[in-house]
Amino acid sequence: MEHLERCAWFLRGTLVRAAVRRYLPWALVASMLAGSLLKELSPLPESYLSNKRNVLNMYFVKMAWAWTFCLLLPFIALTNYHLTGKAGLVLRRLSTLLVGTAIWYICTSIFSNVEHYTGTCYQSPALEGVRKEHQSKQQCHREGGFWHGFDISGHSFLLTFCALMIVEEMSVMHEVKTDRSHCLHTAITTLVVALGVLTFIWVLMFLCTAVYFHNLSQKVFGTLFGLLGWYGTYGYWYLKAFSPGLPPQSCSLNLKQDSYKK
Repeated sequence: MEHLERCAWFLRGTLVRAAVRRYLPWALVASMLAGSLLKELSPLPESYLSNKRNVLNMYFVKMAWAWTFCLLLPFIALTNYHLTGKAGLVLRRLSTLLVGTAIWYICTSIFSNVEHYTGTCYQSPALEGVRKEHQSKQQCHREGGFWHGFDISGHSFLLTFCALMIVEEMSVMHEVKTDRSHCLHTAITTLVVALGVLTFIWVLMFLCTAVYFHNLSQKVFGTLFGLLGWYGTYGYWYLKAFSPGLPPQSCSLNLKQDSYKK
């Protein structure tokens, strides 16, 4: 338990800071551009993380929204109820996860359709020999072909959105004070550590995507969708009365609004 407490203390001093919420979006954009430039000018040698079948990609990134959803659900419920004691407000705040699910579904559907309508089936990965009889990616792959279209980076989108959403929700830890002997303290501490580790995984894999996969334009569009999903909710809609709202804070709404304007 002592090690868990130390990890939670470290995460409170890093991810929970307002500066992290303010500068993380810019850091993600900068790292995406720098990684893409490195990929084009001086590609890094292949590594374990450049293999799409690495453990982090197979069991975490491919289920990134599921991991984020499942850990934020109890975290939001416990912290928000502890601070407010209002079940109705907690349910309202939990609806942020439904909004996030809708954003994930809509964006990934858009990406799939863009790849479909801009794609062509080829006989080889070298894009030789067009197979006009195959009009969909699924049919093309089923018949041994290779589909090539504008593949907006789903990793860039989802990892950006999930990392920023977790950091926003963890801001509530500024207000949470619990008795160390209480089981609630153990539960929240465990969730803080789990969410912190998850955030570091998302950022690491975002960097791997930047230096190993997709071209620049595909990553720009993916990251842009992730940023729009985050800012459209936490930076705009959640500031309004008719919305899931922001995590409970002692500061006024005006201060929160000012932090986004800056």
